[in-house]
Amino acid sequence: MTNEDQRERLFGDRPIPSRELLSRALRYMKPEWRRFLIAAVLIVLNVGLDIVLPLLVSRVTDLLTGGTFSLVHLFALAGSYCVICVLNQGFLYLESMILQKAGQSAILRLRLEIFEHIESLSRGQLSEMPVGALVTRVATYTASLSDLFTSVLVDMLRNILTVVGVYAVMLFISWRLALVMLLFVVAVFVTSLLFRRHVSKLFRAERGCISELNTFLSENLSGMKLIQVFDREDLKALEMCTKNERLRRARYRVVVAFGIYRPFISFLYMLAVAVTFFFGVSLSLSPGMIVAFYLYLSNFFNPIQNLADQLNRLQEAFTACERIFNLLDVAPEVRDLPGAVDIGEVRGEIEFRDVWFAYEGDDWILRGVSFVVPAGKTCAFVGATGAGKTTILSLLVRNYEIQRGQILIDGQDITKFTVKSLRRAIGQMLQDVFLFSGSVRSNLTMNDPDVPDAAVTEAVRYVGADRFLGDLPAGLDREVLAGGENFSQGERQLLSFARTVLHRPQILILDEATANIDTETEVLIQQSLEKMRSIGTMLVVAHRLSTVRGADQIIVLSGGEIIERGTHEELIAKGGKYYTLYELQRHRADAAADAAGLAPTAPTGATPDADGADND
Repeated sequence: MTNEDQRERLFGDRPIPSRELLSRALRYMKPEWRRFLIAAVLIVLNVGLDIVLPLLVSRVTDLLTGGTFSLVHLFALAGSYCVICVLNQGFLYLESMILQKAGQSAILRLRLEIFEHIESLSRGQLSEMPVGALVTRVATYTASLSDLFTSVLVDMLRNILTVVGVYAVMLFISWRLALVMLLFVVAVFVTSLLFRRHVSKLFRAERGCISELNTFLSENLSGMKLIQVFDREDLKALEMCTKNERLRRARYRVVVAFGIYRPFISFLYMLAVAVTFFFGVSLSLSPGMIVAFYLYLSNFFNPIQNLADQLNRLQEAFTACERIFNLLDVAPEVRDLPGAVDIGEVRGEIEFRDVWFAYEGDDWILRGVSFVVPAGKTCAFVGATGAGKTTILSLLVRNYEIQRGQILIDGQDITKFTVKSLRRAIGQMLQDVFLFSGSVRSNLTMNDPDVPDAAVTEAVRYVGADRFLGDLPAGLDREVLAGGENFSQGERQLLSFARTVLHRPQILILDEATANIDTETEVLIQQSLEKMRSIGTMLVVAHRLSTVRGADQIIVLSGGEIIERGTHEELIAKGGKYYTLYELQRHRADAAADAAGLAPTAPTGATPDADGADND
């Protein structure tokens, strides 16, 4: 199984019958049915005019070869031919414009539906889905589906009508010769059927290679800095070469299949022309009838060849549909329960009652966790990596669903609330802050035009972010590169704080927000945290115990269970796990201070005041 096959399983990909794919695709065309109906009428008129033209040529041929004709009659036929050609092109233009408008409207709705569906997926589902594969579905595959709406199905309809109409006229001209041509029709049909079955497998393999290559590019272009740091350019170039070669081979197999099919259809056409001339003379058909039959043969075989090409494009569209619909069929793991209501105003009391949670199977991350955080208080979670600290925060905002127990806010089970309103009431400040390209203002307001500049400025000053933004409000227009690359880690974190404060949540969660930042910026963040505690209930996860010393309650986790709880002073006095962690960090800080020639940290149990002096 290839990497792409393994990744596709994350989307729940399953083979979908062509009939079901077409039925589901046509649902997006339903709102545009009037336009498609008008286009269908224009197609019928266009095909009818195409069928009439050879009859005019046949009439002119008979007049010229018969030796008895008038210029008036000839000019009338020529004029009719020109009028029909002009009408034909006019109908073709109108049909094309109508179809493009209808098709693009349908694709617009589909792309929006896919994006909104991705937004509804849980964090666990999104973490397993490669970004490149999602981008391919939203952008590339919808483009293939656009062809299905605007050209493939329409051209197939046109070609089928042409084949049926032309054969009907051929039967009218000479039913005996038309029956002979039926043998060629059967040969072309059987060949096309076998070809379609074979090429569908080739196209599926090609699409898989394209998706795998897109995923590889998305991941490695995003991580190019790391590739350069570890000098892995040659290795990644080799991987790219391997995936590129796999795509080339898959595409080559498709080209070979068409390289065999098309010449064979052309050979059948030339053979049919020869048979037409032979039997036309043998059956004593007039020169005009033979010429008409010859012209109809071209009009007959060209649509059949076009149908083969459209089968190619139809298979591409069906493969794209399959990938798109499989993504849309992935049910969100976290959904509103029936009767869920908006959370409304929140006091901020949080309670976990015997909560058990595992990401997979019985590999429990939390085991019977129970605690209560009173409204307006600060609770900190400490413990080794993997103890379940961040998981508690993720469960509170329903990024995942628990297997056992209850999580309550103000005495109400959080599953009774809509997911959107729950997350709107909880401000999340994470270790890895993501900033979108744009301006500082657009990142803080999340592009909400209703947020006044005064509120944005107040939030920035509240958390101390104005110290690096400069004069306000001009500093709010400062450009932000993708991911916030032109800001330091600490600056991004302060902007995250400002963004959270601006949206006025009733509950705040802070997950490792002081990790990997310099001491000066940590001081700013600590000052911001002290201010933010007045906003509402705060849950904090931090490896730096200096961040949690002032919490109203500290919970120590180990192996998914609570082993200690209390204030900083109470836990120090117990001399347990928290005391061990604190002493370890204090000794490390003292060693670093000695190396830098600075004063040592405060002794165990001492709490520095605002001036840095130690109070017993």
